[in-house]
Amino acid sequence: MNYLSQSWRMDRRHALRAMGSCISLPFLECMVPLRASEKDTESPRRSAFIYLANGVHSLNYQITTPGKDYQFSRSLKPLEKHRDSITPISGLHHPGAIGHHHNCISVWLTGGKLGPSDRNTISVDQKMAEVTAQHTRYSSMEIALTQGSLAWTADGVQLPALRRCSEIFESLFEEPKGGKEAQRKALRRKASVLDDNLAEVRRLEKSMGSADKGRLEQYLTSVREAEIRTKRADAWLDTPLPEISEADRKRTDRDIPKTQAGEYFRTVYDLMVLAFQTDVTRVATFSLGGEGDAFSIPEIGITESRHQLSHHGGDEGYMEKLTNYDTFAIEQFGYFLTRLSETKDLNGKPLLGTTMALFGSGMCYGHSHGNANLPLVLAGGSDLGLKHGSHLDFNREAAGFEGYAVGDDGKIATSHYQICSRPVNTDAHMSNLLLLMAQRMGVETDQFGDSNKAIVV
Repeated sequence: MNYLSQSWRMDRRHALRAMGSCISLPFLECMVPLRASEKDTESPRRSAFIYLANGVHSLNYQITTPGKDYQFSRSLKPLEKHRDSITPISGLHHPGAIGHHHNCISVWLTGGKLGPSDRNTISVDQKMAEVTAQHTRYSSMEIALTQGSLAWTADGVQLPALRRCSEIFESLFEEPKGGKEAQRKALRRKASVLDDNLAEVRRLEKSMGSADKGRLEQYLTSVREAEIRTKRADAWLDTPLPEISEADRKRTDRDIPKTQAGEYFRTVYDLMVLAFQTDVTRVATFSLGGEGDAFSIPEIGITESRHQLSHHGGDEGYMEKLTNYDTFAIEQFGYFLTRLSETKDLNGKPLLGTTMALFGSGMCYGHSHGNANLPLVLAGGSDLGLKHGSHLDFNREAAGFEGYAVGDDGKIATSHYQICSRPVNTDAHMSNLLLLMAQRMGVETDQFGDSNKAIVV
């Protein structure tokens, strides 16, 4: 980093040496990178997306009361202490998710349409990264337990994801193996190869037909994106990595067996908080497993996979376990919100204020692949203008909706499954929520995916 023009600035390593101790410093004004174009006093804007596969046990998840006086459902009870920082949302759907596991997770952040001949579109996290990448070492952070990430490029290519916690820590906070110069040579060698490929392809393009040119453009987009990432990595080599305290290192730089799902979830959330706090990235996605292979949680007595539980066929034992799984996953999300609220941002306020976190699924009722009335919770971002504390229910905006079917025992009736399979409010697209989040992150657009207007939170 060049300190000649800003000699008063200090890097994180220098501050730690001067203090004579190994602690994890908050993001201080004097550590704002020289290349950042934002005002020094303006805190970064961040977004995190967490995906729960196969929907939920919707009878125990659905909130039935609207507005500020809503009562938490059984599954959402762990978030009650965060009432003022969250907005549970009902009634949204993705019209392009054509009733199949793979499509539901694939379009969750894109709002695209995936038929037999369709290609996916860019995910909202990557749209945000186009704005935030100029300020951070890494444009985005992709984590997934078992499958590919939730992130898709503008060319409809799914980005790879990391899974092992030690691997994630190393990628964010460790010096490159072999030293900086070896890494620089490798990056420039890769850039040279990409340049040669582009030149060769441009020569071939002159003799191609229109169909081949379309496929070629997809390839060229991928090459250009790889070239941009390579050049960015080279440019950041001379910027010191953030120093991490021994306590943070021990908590996050480790591998955890699948039999300790809670420890794994919390460690990943700690890594995400650490990445945001040190400003190595401002956009992160975390998939808690794919639709067909989300694993079991033996630590709470669940030996079946989530996919198996979601196809419960009315089995009360399976339905109870699915509810327990839902509650467990939501409790871990609550841990993430707690950590964000405890961690200070540049302005001395909680990190939660400048971080939007969306938790949810691309299905509602997994047994029938129902993809309407998606289970969604939007949290944080109060410093970005979001106002929480209410249940936002788009089902109630639909003409003729008379409320949720409740039996004599006070519980939601099984007829509720119809709402999970067919949208009550056909205009209530999930892309309207994604559009809102994109705009609050500084993306200048009036359209995202199949949005028809930005919702108000």
